[in-house]
Amino acid sequence: IFYDHGEDVAGGPPGTPEEDGDRYIEIWNLVFMQYDRDAAGNMNPLPHPSVDTGMGLERLAAVLQGVHNNYDIDLFRHLIGAIAELADEKDLTNTSLRVIADHIRACAFLVTDGVVPSNEGRGYVLRRIVRRAIRHGHKLGLREPFFYKLVGPLCEVMGDAYPELPKARPQVERVLRQEEERFAETLDHGMTILEEAIAKLDGTVIPGETVFKLYDTYGFPVDLTADIARERGLTLDMAGFEREMAAQRERARAASSFSVAGGEGLDVDVQTVFTGYDHLADQGQVQALFRDGRPVERLAEGEEGLLVLDRTPFYAESGGQVGDTGALRVGDAELQVLDTQKQGDAFLHQVRAQKGVVAVGDKLEARVDKQRRRQIADNHSATHLLHAALRKILGGHVQQKGSLVEADRLRFDFSHFDAVTPAQLAQTEALVNEQIRANLPVETRLMAQEDAIAAGAMALFGEKYGDTVRVLSMGDFSVELCGGTHVSRTGDIGLFKIVSEGGVAAGVRRIEAVAGEAALRYIGETEKSLQRLAALLKADTGIVEAKVQALLERARGLEKEVEQLKARLASSQGGDLAAQAVDIDGIKVLAAKLDGADAKSLRDTVDQLKNKLGHAAVVLAAVDGDKVSLVAGVTKDETRRLKAGDLVNSVARQVGGKGGGRPDLAMAGGKDPAGLDAALQAVPAWVRGHLGG
Repeated sequence: IFYDHGEDVAGGPPGTPEEDGDRYIEIWNLVFMQYDRDAAGNMNPLPHPSVDTGMGLERLAAVLQGVHNNYDIDLFRHLIGAIAELADEKDLTNTSLRVIADHIRACAFLVTDGVVPSNEGRGYVLRRIVRRAIRHGHKLGLREPFFYKLVGPLCEVMGDAYPELPKARPQVERVLRQEEERFAETLDHGMTILEEAIAKLDGTVIPGETVFKLYDTYGFPVDLTADIARERGLTLDMAGFEREMAAQRERARAASSFSVAGGEGLDVDVQTVFTGYDHLADQGQVQALFRDGRPVERLAEGEEGLLVLDRTPFYAESGGQVGDTGALRVGDAELQVLDTQKQGDAFLHQVRAQKGVVAVGDKLEARVDKQRRRQIADNHSATHLLHAALRKILGGHVQQKGSLVEADRLRFDFSHFDAVTPAQLAQTEALVNEQIRANLPVETRLMAQEDAIAAGAMALFGEKYGDTVRVLSMGDFSVELCGGTHVSRTGDIGLFKIVSEGGVAAGVRRIEAVAGEAALRYIGETEKSLQRLAALLKADTGIVEAKVQALLERARGLEKEVEQLKARLASSQGGDLAAQAVDIDGIKVLAAKLDGADAKSLRDTVDQLKNKLGHAAVVLAAVDGDKVSLVAGVTKDETRRLKAGDLVNSVARQVGGKGGGRPDLAMAGGKDPAGLDAALQAVPAWVRGHLGG
């Protein structure tokens, strides 16, 4: 369906030479879906033919509002007006205004839906859009953060239709501002590099090395560099860029290559059945053995290798949960399982033969370390409760970005742009422990992936799931897709304790915590530390904090007294030294060592001597062990003839150091006190030579 805007608008009907005009605008189309083209190119009739209808919402709005351009509809007019006001731009048809207006919608909606800027996946798409908008703001002369300020105007025009946006406004503004501030730090530098490269061009192609440098060092997405090139009538050497990217990937692979007992790259055509959800002991037949990366028929006592069973209760590392350990037995032979990994459908047991011989075809008894598995389950289930608690305390934008579940601890990485406050950590910990005390049932169901998502189960972005997924729920508090091992009820965890919180990457925070027996041990060790501290203070544990606070205040008072005494001592010595100054071409020159002085005392004394001597150049030194501190001062009326930095370095070089500072005051350090006396004695001669006297 095409809409005719009228004869006063340039353009002809579709299919005519004049069709590029705006008179006839497509606002609706229909796609009749009748065939399925298979891999061989054959057209097979669909069992249920259908019609797919597509409508251009903004184009329809333009028709209803009587305008001929999407950017003239009310939604865009409001946003463009807000941007123009920030940039003091009078031309409302400026392309940069339109780009930014379009991009603030996309970015705000993405962040509201839980996406945060990153270097991969949809997070990188968001980062590219934000940075393109910032670059257009740069073109408008906006050098301070501006993009986040447009979330408010966007809420005004789209908040009713998209109520999630106003609710998430503080988070959206925070995310966009931090991303903008981060990129602004490198935008000017990157633009300078690009401008220099363009100025040196002998042709119209920007070298791939330059494109890669902008991408790798300054965070310029390639499409952003391409935008700038296109505006200048230039193109990019994409082949050269890809070569640089390939070289970087190869370097990264070489740096991060690892081996699991020689397990990578093995040819293992076995599908191991995992029975460890229901059993910690089972029977299995040896399907393959490997030693030093090569297939073997047997492993003898003392040898290490990889063993593959047809069925196993051992959990193979995946989803952040470490692999199981335990023991394998067949007849008199005993093997220790050191780790369990997965390659394709095969479970690789890293083993050490402690007794006897095991061969391909043997039927083994497999037993998982029960205590360790229980501790891992405590931490894994606690991780799910932590994830749900963080989403309730910090907001729905929180998403898992990585995890590590071991027997003695758990680590959880999640998307959040601010440091989690102590109060928020305390709330999160309390909420997790509340769910533990509630003793919620932990239930698993196998479902089709689409049904699981529709039922509210959280899927982790970046994880690969099959058509059938395992849905793990803890009451109504947490529902996630998970293939790991867990407790039967949340009360089995016993206790949860957060140990630390910090940032690991832009927009990603990390919590380390302990659960179950590890949490009890942690609290026990903390109490012992408190008791030892109380014993040292000769105080009850209940008043340790007050005692430490009193000691700190007393220490600060004593430090201040010492500082004052040092200043008096230095001042006294300085007063005595004034008489030792020698006159060189109208400047009083003094170089001396002060015993027991620190850097601050030296500075204060240099200032006092400058005031007392009038036209002066002063160098004072102090020695603490094998460390030399130097301060030089020149009265301001003499800094045209003599610089304090040059003066202090003339001494510092002779004691194995260097320094610098303002023309009237400079500092330096050294590490060779033995040369200090001679260096100070040489100062008058240096000044005389410098002045040409």
